[in-house]
Amino acid sequence: MKKIVSVMLLIIMIFTISSCSSKKEASSTKLQTLNIGILQDTDSIPVLIAKEQGYFKDENLDVNIEQFKSAQERDSALQSGKIDGAISDIMAAAFANDGGFNVKITSLTNGTYDLLVNKDENINSLQDLKGKSIAISKNTLIEYVTDMILKKAGLTDKDVNKVSIPQMPTRLEMLQNGKVDAATLPNALATVAMMSGSKMLDNSHNLGINPGVLLFTSSAIDSKKSEIKAFYIAYNKAVDYLNKEPKSAYIDKVIEDGGFPKQIEDTLKLPVYQKATPPDKKDFDDVIKWLTDKGLIKHNYSYNDLVISEFVK
Repeated sequence: MKKIVSVMLLIIMIFTISSCSSKKEASSTKLQTLNIGILQDTDSIPVLIAKEQGYFKDENLDVNIEQFKSAQERDSALQSGKIDGAISDIMAAAFANDGGFNVKITSLTNGTYDLLVNKDENINSLQDLKGKSIAISKNTLIEYVTDMILKKAGLTDKDVNKVSIPQMPTRLEMLQNGKVDAATLPNALATVAMMSGSKMLDNSHNLGINPGVLLFTSSAIDSKKSEIKAFYIAYNKAVDYLNKEPKSAYIDKVIEDGGFPKQIEDTLKLPVYQKATPPDKKDFDDVIKWLTDKGLIKHNYSYNDLVISEFVK
């Protein structure tokens, strides 16, 4: 009887060791590289922190971060397959799907977009913008925020002269050099503008709108599910880090890796970052209405058409 019990215990031990070894091997399996596109904005900082702090490596994930100067360059990279996902906006997701290129919004991002005026212009209120030139990036989050700010003041895009300047650094330079009266810029470039004397009239935070999102191509969602799940685990760790640590602990590296101007180190104001969560349905619906009212898209997308929450539950 004792021999039988001993044999059974031995079998159980062997099975347990084998099972643990198998689990350990599975947990250390190398994932595919994930290629992510970012812009020069504060929405991108959790991704930069996740890489800098080694949170992606903790999940056995390699993330290649590609930085772009304009939304158009970023979207071209998505459609050409150079990147799997990007810090983007609801408009870009709708445009891509309307053009037959399938992407899905996977989470909200946190950033602020400011409408600023040149320091030499006598513009002290939104109403003073009537007849003035505003530099924007056409058919993007930037133009949407601009229109919502104008609407708040009882103005329409017909009351101003919109100047399309897709590249953000160029838009900033045009504002600083007085080539345009006003411009809408993301933070942190808005901080640079204000440091050189530009005045902020209003921004997306004051309006309570947030159309910024993270999205992935359907191809990446189909073939890299484990990678995207690992990405969000690391992303949420980065959010915890940002909300816990003083800015001085990471700002130098963020400026270097994000291509932000050095002079904003002390003045850059960061948002309160949220762990990954789906975008607000009202924000989504308002953006789709803006796009359809302007005749920019053919399909009137519902929230569930473009948003999936499986990675951020």
